[in-house]
Amino acid sequence: MSQGFLTTVDPATGTELSSYPVMDPRTAHDLLDRAVRAQAEWARADRHDRARMVATLGEALRRDQKSLAELAVAEMGKPIGEAMAEVAKCATACDYYAEHGPAALADEFVDGVGGPGARAWTRYEPLGVLLAVMPWNFPFWQVLRVVAPALVAGNAVLLKHSPNVTGCALALERLFLDAGLAQGLFGALVLAESDVPAVVAELVADDRVAAVTLTGSERAGSAVASAAGAAIKKSVLELGGSDPFVVLDDADLDTVVTRAVASRYLNGGQSCLSAKRFVVHESLAAEFAAALAAATAALVVGDPADPATQIGPLARADLVDTLDAQVRRSVADGARVLVGGAPMDGPGCWYAPTVLAGVTPSMPVMTEETFGPVAAVVAVADDDAAVEVANRTRYGLAASVWSRDTERALRVGARLTSGALFVNAVVASDSRMPFGGVKRSGYGRELGVAGAREFTNLRSIVVGTAGA
Repeated sequence: MSQGFLTTVDPATGTELSSYPVMDPRTAHDLLDRAVRAQAEWARADRHDRARMVATLGEALRRDQKSLAELAVAEMGKPIGEAMAEVAKCATACDYYAEHGPAALADEFVDGVGGPGARAWTRYEPLGVLLAVMPWNFPFWQVLRVVAPALVAGNAVLLKHSPNVTGCALALERLFLDAGLAQGLFGALVLAESDVPAVVAELVADDRVAAVTLTGSERAGSAVASAAGAAIKKSVLELGGSDPFVVLDDADLDTVVTRAVASRYLNGGQSCLSAKRFVVHESLAAEFAAALAAATAALVVGDPADPATQIGPLARADLVDTLDAQVRRSVADGARVLVGGAPMDGPGCWYAPTVLAGVTPSMPVMTEETFGPVAAVVAVADDDAAVEVANRTRYGLAASVWSRDTERALRVGARLTSGALFVNAVVASDSRMPFGGVKRSGYGRELGVAGAREFTNLRSIVVGTAGA
């Protein structure tokens, strides 16, 4: 980053893409002033009218799907097919909240409160201006899954996006205006990286910011949560994950291996909710690992702009270094590389899709989050051991269990600590279902009805009779 500018880089080639002037920290407060004014008017609008505007936003996303997807490909290396699907998913979130948001936010009447003739109800009222600190790995979805319900609820949002997807952030800002939303309801902060800690802390402490939501690392989450706690205001955190993929001894391996590949290597493995630790019954572990390695070796690695590509680059060079160190330390501890296991030659930020076998629970690929295309396979003796190994993590985002016996899988899954449980299905977020974690994966919920209400004041109202 040159002085006064923030430069984005194509991770596939290492070449510079664009340079953006960074804001003076005072400008961030000017954007907050504008957001406060816009939100006050927006909150007075009928929630059905707000929902219709969010539906229009969904239409704009579909209209600009290709250009937005190409921007994600360029800035963070997502394969074009996945990038197109990401933008389409954002549009479905707008559709969902446009249709179901008003009902989720409707007044709820309570009988018998306040005495004879009295009326009582609860109301979901907007909090105000939200600060959203978002990551680069799903540069559109992470934003829209927060913003769509927040807007229907009557809030405004200030976005502090990851610097390597600055173009995506500014494209969303333009898209919101093109869709007809008032200036100020959604604004993107473009800050010098050295200014981010101070400016974010100031915004969280500012009385005009009602709440903060962050998706990102534990370190960032801890800092933002501490600032929000000091200011005594609402925060929602969606942090890391090291999701277990538990394969019981009666699982159908052909199905399970196919789903394991889909779960681990989506977005080049750069997803908090992807399966990372494959906990497999010892009677199947060797066969599973070999089949997973063969399927992994067959993945098409290449230019993310090519529709045939399944695995693109990692988003930044430092991510390659971190992932490689985790693999090397695990191999030094006894893990076996079945395929991959090293960075790829040439320019850009490439790491070979990797499968490690002979893994033990104490290795770095089990105790740390691996944010890239690395699958770790650990063998366990029985269901009890599977539960113990799966729970041996500081994370608790999601988990999946695989078995021909659904009820058995549910019993095992009930013993796992996670915000979401998927049985014989790949973990995924869906607009219709709440999503979030426990332990060091964060707190609060996005999506579903819970997401519509997360950033509201649930207000109790009682009206008695005159002279009572």
